[in-house]
Amino acid sequence: MELLLPWLTLRSVPGIGNLLFNRLVRHFRSPDRVLTAPCEALAGVEGLTPPLARAISRHKTPEQVFIDLKRCEQKGFQVITQQDPRYPALLLEITDPPPVLYCYGRMEGDDCHIAVVGSRKATAYGQTTTKGLCRDLATRGLSIVSGMARGIDTAAHLGCLEGAGRTIAVLGSGLEKVYPPENLRLFHRIAKGGAVISEFDLDAEPLPHHFPLRNRIISGMSLGTVVVEAAKRSGSLITARLAAEQGREVFAVPGSIHAATSQGTHELIRQGAKLVAGAEDIIEEVAPHMAVVPDPYRACEKDRATADTHSGAMDLTDEEAGVLEAIGPYPVHVDELARRCHKDMNRLTAMLLQLELKGAVGQEPGKFFHAKPLEKINRGR
Repeated sequence: MELLLPWLTLRSVPGIGNLLFNRLVRHFRSPDRVLTAPCEALAGVEGLTPPLARAISRHKTPEQVFIDLKRCEQKGFQVITQQDPRYPALLLEITDPPPVLYCYGRMEGDDCHIAVVGSRKATAYGQTTTKGLCRDLATRGLSIVSGMARGIDTAAHLGCLEGAGRTIAVLGSGLEKVYPPENLRLFHRIAKGGAVISEFDLDAEPLPHHFPLRNRIISGMSLGTVVVEAAKRSGSLITARLAAEQGREVFAVPGSIHAATSQGTHELIRQGAKLVAGAEDIIEEVAPHMAVVPDPYRACEKDRATADTHSGAMDLTDEEAGVLEAIGPYPVHVDELARRCHKDMNRLTAMLLQLELKGAVGQEPGKFFHAKPLEKINRGR
């Protein structure tokens, strides 16, 4: 606790933001030296006014800091400072890295992270594509970073977990204010093998202005950012812009030209983002920046094990496989599917039910059907 107190005390001084905090620590080498420095020395730091220098020299550790540290101990949360080897190394390179991160789970400073973000109102195509992509990246040793929001973020975490990988959620609220609330179970699942982190105090609410701040951490700790679905104006595009400004790779997954959720991703591709059709498109760009380049043979072996574990191999009749192929990559209405397959509606409906039960097909409102990603299909009869 003694080592953490100077960080949390300096952080609690009114008027000290991340930029000024980092400038002070660079100048004096540590937060405790900042807190014990004379006003004259403090006033010599760029951007520090005499009133703020006096405020620092008089500042005492608030009682709330001691309360929060006790709560962290009780809840199993950790407080990770910039001098902790578990602090994400890439995050230290951004303009305003947070002085401390509250962490639930396990952080490893040498992880190779890829950020995956997208629309909260994700389509079935977006969610299944995200899960498959993140599962593939996880099997190749990459950690997935996202924001645990509804839609694409949730699919990214789930896909990584399906691939037995480490995933990290960055919250726009405190660890005691899980948002969205329906992801509480996911919050605990992520922490078992990965981590949930936040720069905000434990009880911080998910306020609108917190999310752009959260986004800079998602991109800042990652080798690259992948945008799966995004409208023309969205937080995901802000994350992509931040990644570019931070000198990181930007990727985009193409979608339907008719979908509003693909307009933002297509604009990113026009602006120079790399088009992603699979995990290899990402790996070939970030591999030179990774400490250890993933072994393709080991990745393939892990892929096979993951596919077996998660029902990737599926036994379908030739007729069922034909219907699945006719659905294609985007949701299709049952009437259009009947036309494509040249099948009686009663027969087609029965087959779609069987495909749903086998986990090969999903149904959306309005009798639209989409194919779920499968590693392997065994054609049987």
